Amino acid sequence: MSTGEVKKSSLIGAAGKVSAATAFSRVLGLIREQVMAFYFGAGTATDAFVAAFRVPNLLRDMFAEGALSSAFVPVFKEKLVNQSDKEAFRLADVVITSILLVVGIIVLLGIVAAPVIIYLMANGFTDEPAKFALTVSLTRVMMVYLLLVSLSALIMGMLNSFGRFGIPALSPAMFNLGTVLTVVILHRYFEQPIYTMAIGVVVGGIGQAAVQLPSLLRIGYRFRFCFSLFDEGLQRVMKLLAPMIVGLSAGRINIIVSTLVASFLMEGAMSYLNYAYRLMHFPLGVFAVALGTVALPKVSELVARKEFEKLERTFEDTLYSNLFVVIPSAVFLALMGHNVIELIYRWGAFSPLASERTSLALLHYSYGLIGFAAVRVTVPFYYAFNDSRLPMKISIFTVFVNLLLYYPMIQILDFAGLAAATSIAGIVNFGLLLYYLPSKGVPVSYLRLGLNTFRILVAALAAFIIARIIPFDFGVSGSSFLGRLLNLVVPFAVAAVLYLLFCAVLRVREVRLLVRFVKRRHHSEE
Repeated sequence: MSTGEVKKSSLIGAAGKVSAATAFSRVLGLIREQVMAFYFGAGTATDAFVAAFRVPNLLRDMFAEGALSSAFVPVFKEKLVNQSDKEAFRLADVVITSILLVVGIIVLLGIVAAPVIIYLMANGFTDEPAKFALTVSLTRVMMVYLLLVSLSALIMGMLNSFGRFGIPALSPAMFNLGTVLTVVILHRYFEQPIYTMAIGVVVGGIGQAAVQLPSLLRIGYRFRFCFSLFDEGLQRVMKLLAPMIVGLSAGRINIIVSTLVASFLMEGAMSYLNYAYRLMHFPLGVFAVALGTVALPKVSELVARKEFEKLERTFEDTLYSNLFVVIPSAVFLALMGHNVIELIYRWGAFSPLASERTSLALLHYSYGLIGFAAVRVTVPFYYAFNDSRLPMKISIFTVFVNLLLYYPMIQILDFAGLAAATSIAGIVNFGLLLYYLPSKGVPVSYLRLGLNTFRILVAALAAFIIARIIPFDFGVSGSSFLGRLLNLVVPFAVAAVLYLLFCAVLRVREVRLLVRFVKRRHHSEE
């Protein structure tokens, strides 16, 4: 095996560990959504919760997982490589202190200004005072989650920089577990049971941060309050962070506007989109986010060591591995999404109509998955070069693309047009990032990328179309749990085998690497 393939296997191996932990977390996340669908269905209460959770969740993307960790890791990693653990830990002290102060103030302002925020984000709810009041109240309960997840994201960045990916990737599982247990245990004690979802978010946020603390102590870190606005490291983090926040803020305008528009559409529209988005987010989180998480410290280290010649290989390894998993996932959700929804959501208060409408939303999120996932593994290469401005500009442009698409897409597809517009904008975002990447010193072979993508797409479409048209007869009721499970799992398993065979015939190189990786693991276990 060549040196490049060994390094690629190492990257996939690290991503595999993150993927395994993330997969467990995402399964719990689906159970969380399943619990919400079972107890609350898709209607007034779930619309109120979805709108309320958007507030801390959007701020989380900007100030925590989406921006803060991406700005912090390159600077923290450079101090580890070129200076010492002590200097890196001092930077962590300064940044954590700043988070406690700044994000703490934002949380308090969010609690006070919740009525104004909901009035702007979900103005359609004002026609129903009870629904509006419920949304405001739920928002206030969940605002503290922003501080908890900000601290959790920073701890995750520190542990990833030390090559520890498993526990940080597992930490979101604690969030999902906390939410599920809170609803199941407490829902009967509330006059308005949806409050247990909001309380569960806070409980889960505490668990998400707490589960990482033992690993943080093992790397030798002890927090010391250190307020220093003019610290050199903090200034560098802020220099990266500011454009990221602007870029992510622009991107979150899409979500804010879609929330506002959905509040004026049919009852349950916001819930249908939310349930579908969560399903689309499963493969995105399991592999694309895992690869992006592993890639950022690795690429940051290559840049810090000035080993630029290795960047092209690292980018191709990361992107191609990502597409090898994400493209068939997108095809699966598009062609078999209804079966997934029937198995996961179609219980309790979740009606057949809700299932049909959620399936439609999922169809139009599915093709966007490819763009969303590719962006996740491309942006870290910009951040590693301390460039967050160009991704910001591209993000702002794609916001306008998304907003311009809302009206025509809604006219054609109703509420599902919101999903379609978001998906198209995601693909445009990736295309622009890919186009400008060579300007950062990372060469891109567009011809090789196009051929690889075409082969994978052909293999995935052929595999899932064949599996879908095969007339399986299991001899059990299609509405029973066993029937729904078989209707999903058997065609999926057939499609997965066919996909790997077609990829091998079409000479997709990731199949060869996968076989060698499995063989090496098998020999090591012997």
